[in-house]
Amino acid sequence: MSKDGAPVAEAAVRTRLPTPFGVFDLHAFERPGGATLVALSTGPVDGDEPVLARVHSECLTGDALGSLRCDCGVQLRWSLRAITAQGRGVLVYATGHEGRGIGLINKLRAYVEQDGGADTVDANLHLGLPVDGRDYGEAAWALRALGARRVRLVTNNPIKVRALEAAGIAVVEVIGLPVAPHARNSRYLQAKHDRMGHRNPIGESERVVETPPDVGRLLGRPRPRADRPYVVIKYAQSVDGRIATRTGDSKWISGADERAVSHALRARCDAIMVGVGTVVEDDPQLTVRLVPGASPVRVVLDSTLRVPLGARVLDEGPACVVVTTHGAPSERAEALRARQVAVRRVPSGPGGVDAAAALAELRGLGIETLLVEGGAQVVTSLLARRVVDRIVVGLSPVVLGRGIEGVGDLGVATVAQGLVLTDRVLQVAGADVMM
Repeated sequence: MSKDGAPVAEAAVRTRLPTPFGVFDLHAFERPGGATLVALSTGPVDGDEPVLARVHSECLTGDALGSLRCDCGVQLRWSLRAITAQGRGVLVYATGHEGRGIGLINKLRAYVEQDGGADTVDANLHLGLPVDGRDYGEAAWALRALGARRVRLVTNNPIKVRALEAAGIAVVEVIGLPVAPHARNSRYLQAKHDRMGHRNPIGESERVVETPPDVGRLLGRPRPRADRPYVVIKYAQSVDGRIATRTGDSKWISGADERAVSHALRARCDAIMVGVGTVVEDDPQLTVRLVPGASPVRVVLDSTLRVPLGARVLDEGPACVVVTTHGAPSERAEALRARQVAVRRVPSGPGGVDAAAALAELRGLGIETLLVEGGAQVVTSLLARRVVDRIVVGLSPVVLGRGIEGVGDLGVATVAQGLVLTDRVLQVAGADVMM
């Protein structure tokens, strides 16, 4: 018993756990009924000084499989990074909390209800299950065992705050989890905010990291078609319409705020696509780094498979798909597959890969939202085929003079023949303006 008479748990196992987010002290607690609580801590977590803490509910689909239907995996990784950055903190991983306490099979049944139109609350109710059946008493039990009685709690869930306080943990500060929503989970996040009282993950800024930008209005309302994804073109240009100087330099036309918006757009889409010229010239990673969010599948259009085998876009991380033509060399395709890169062959089109065929191939892979970031040849090809749903342009207050244009020849002879943008949105991002 503790000084105040509350039962104190003893860890069944204590060891060290090295992870990509840091090396943690691992404490495993056995609970009645056979379930287990795991606490990952770094630095001293006991004493009177409040400690950064996260109670994370088990989510196999989000944490281990990277599901985009929820934000659990992003929250878990963000919390571990934040604890390491602080140098002192603890994350309690609560098994038995799958699906807000209804279990894995029932959670998957709730997914079926959501596929039929129900939100995350009504899906549980339709199945006769509680909206949230979690008990946080045992998580408080584990925190007390580590001596963490005063915490700065990382959560968007007010129920978790009240439950820990009722169990004897003093929550002296609540730190919201910022998450860049995905097109597949934005409705889920909105329902948690509107119907369960959760903090908006793109709400007010917190002290640990900056809040990710809300790019919902810029993206529009994604409506994939049967034959292709919802296609969004995004590029940054100077006032005089250049995406690079005459020497090809493009770093950085836009400012840090505009680039953060770009990363939030990436986090909202299933896949991001560029042409092989962009890979050769810029060697981009095409991942989400400036906001907390999921990185999309990376797609490269490459008609002859000249993508360098050392390119960063091929590195470990999100899946990479290279779309090429039937005439591309087979030995290069095998070399890419040896790097766990998917190679898909489609018919040739003007200047390389047939754009419509490439989009149909991606739709067949299950991709519903596609962000296209260049280069000019790919952008021009998609616009010429009229297979673009949204264009997002970042306009930077710089003049470059002679340079590389963002869009090539579309065969437009008169202004009246030009593509007219509708449903326009203007958004300021630092010194840049986005449309």
